Amino acid sequence: MKKLLAAVCGGILLLATDASPVAAAETGASSADGNVIEAINVDQQGAQLIVKVALKSAVSSLPTGFSTATPARVALDFMGASNGLGRNTQSVNTGALRNLGLVQVGDRTRLVLNLDKRMEYEVRGEDRFVYVTLTPLPGSVTVPQRLSQFASFQPAQVQSALRDVSFRRGKDGEARIVVELSDANAGVDIRQQGQSLTVDFSKVFVPDELRKKLDVADFGTPVMHLVTQQNGENGRIVITPKGLWEHVAYQTESQFVVEVRPVVEDPNKLIQGSRGGYKGERLSLNFQNVDVRRLLQVIGEFTGMNVVVSDTVSGAITLILKDVPWDQALDIILRQKGLDMRKSGNVISIAPRDELATREKLELESKLQIGDIEPIRTEDFQMNYQKAEELQKLLTTKDAQGNSMLSKRGSAAVDKRTNKLFVQDTPSRLEDVRRLIAKIDVPVRQVLIEARIVEAADTFSRNLGVRLGLMDLAGATAGHGIGGARYTVGGQMSANAYLTGQQATQPAFSESLGVNLPANKIGTATPSAFSFTLFNNSKTQFLNLELSALEADGRGKVVSSPRVVTADQSEALIEQGVELPYESASSSGATTVAFKKANLSLKVTPQITPDGKVMMKLDINKDAPNPKYQLRTGIAIDTKHVKTEVLVENGGTVVIGGIYTQDKRENTNRTPLLGDIPYLGWLFKQKDTTDDRTELLVFITPKIISESLGGR
Repeated sequence: MKKLLAAVCGGILLLATDASPVAAAETGASSADGNVIEAINVDQQGAQLIVKVALKSAVSSLPTGFSTATPARVALDFMGASNGLGRNTQSVNTGALRNLGLVQVGDRTRLVLNLDKRMEYEVRGEDRFVYVTLTPLPGSVTVPQRLSQFASFQPAQVQSALRDVSFRRGKDGEARIVVELSDANAGVDIRQQGQSLTVDFSKVFVPDELRKKLDVADFGTPVMHLVTQQNGENGRIVITPKGLWEHVAYQTESQFVVEVRPVVEDPNKLIQGSRGGYKGERLSLNFQNVDVRRLLQVIGEFTGMNVVVSDTVSGAITLILKDVPWDQALDIILRQKGLDMRKSGNVISIAPRDELATREKLELESKLQIGDIEPIRTEDFQMNYQKAEELQKLLTTKDAQGNSMLSKRGSAAVDKRTNKLFVQDTPSRLEDVRRLIAKIDVPVRQVLIEARIVEAADTFSRNLGVRLGLMDLAGATAGHGIGGARYTVGGQMSANAYLTGQQATQPAFSESLGVNLPANKIGTATPSAFSFTLFNNSKTQFLNLELSALEADGRGKVVSSPRVVTADQSEALIEQGVELPYESASSSGATTVAFKKANLSLKVTPQITPDGKVMMKLDINKDAPNPKYQLRTGIAIDTKHVKTEVLVENGGTVVIGGIYTQDKRENTNRTPLLGDIPYLGWLFKQKDTTDDRTELLVFITPKIISESLGGR
């Protein structure tokens, strides 16, 4: 029997046989330019262990390192140094230090200290020596829990605190727990306990508002809920996932992130997980003409996996593999010999591909035969939120191949009065129906959609006008009428003075104006007027002048805010307004009265996305009758309409549309020639200036209505 030699060094498994002329242990190549590790000594001083690393030249920078708990190890990276010991491993067996190993990659050499229990380490340098002091942790045991340490626990003078704990869903369905720390150097330990993941923050205070349980099952991630609490002087977050999952944790300055990703179990993969490539412990193999069955047995012994090899597996193989993952080595062996494997738990079944395919085909045929003779049962399901008729259609609808979710002998019936579904099928199919109902018979989430239609107006108008008249009534007497006046500019004498025979001593201001260009009204506002009259002592000559002006400046805002609550993916409509009647001709020629709506309406169809956002199809309308264009046979309606589809954060507000208009005009009415005279021409003209601006903005705000969940 071949003799096996094995050593574990920093995650590298080394195998060799006495039949091989090639040794599995490698000697690190020295570097002519960089530093060289020449010797490593271990000394015990009480409970402490001191590892002395001697290098060829003085140390320029201390090595960086990290520690793990399962297995208990301390790893130090010597940058720019090579292995000059002539070996990769060194047995120590001093205190809790079993052995040490050196792995060289490029210009970096990693020193791995394999321990029996967790220990704190401290690194210091002195000339060309590096001292690593290992100190046992208080209460540490030989077999620790599985633990990943992000930062060593350092006593703090001032206790740091958690600033915030938030939960997010990633684009690939992973759960992301983001923790904001007040101190970036706070110690963080993460470990798996059963089906839960526990994260401890050393000497970190958890404020009262963060001590709570969050139920995050609705986000569609592996995490069901997480609890933030104070555990003594440490802060703690307990994450409870479901199903098959894996986690990744990393820290960026004061932000610590834990990602829990779902894993789809592949029975043909040795190690489950979403990370690509091979992930097993590395090993080196050097075999010449070794029996395949014996080689598979060796791999099973060193990996801890249970390997079942078919009797039809035979033959020998020669291979030389250096520093490769063990799962890759097994894959190479299977491909070379035309074998395949099936994994169930920690048991690997290995056989030729044809044999496995034949075996699986027989198993499928047996299941089909069992389904044909399996007894049928009837079970009723009470629908709470889903309509039983809809579920019946889902179960009985056949695809292109004529298959449905029920078996060939299965059937489904509905009782509309009680909304119950009765399914008759085999027990295995009934179990599938039960799981399906548990997933789809759930309350539909609801959304509150609020729209705000803001109309802002800024109007400005300025009108300037003048009225001017001149009359000479010298010699005019009653009975002679207006013709008795010597001259009149701009009009004639008042008719009242002509009929009564009175002396025309007062002018008729409204009828004796040669220039009649007053300022116009703006809406209902009347212009202000300033007038004066010049006349002689005998009141026979008059000069009438009236200046009128009006300036209007207005600002207004109209806010319309319709809101409506609807279920996810269900259309909702809310409207308010009037129906205006108008006359319409029918096909027979008769006149009928028809109605036309002038409403404020909001029509929306929301869809809640898996990451908690809201996708909406919106149709918003705001109509109002225009009194300027009112006809007997028709009605003019001012319309403001927007139709779009938008994605908005829950509780966020977005502007989905806007219209800006500006009406700027300047009109001038004047007497020809006279109105063009500089300065004096203002007595013969009228000027009207208008600057109106209006703006329409439409805001939309969706809010997901959260139900009262226990533990929040």
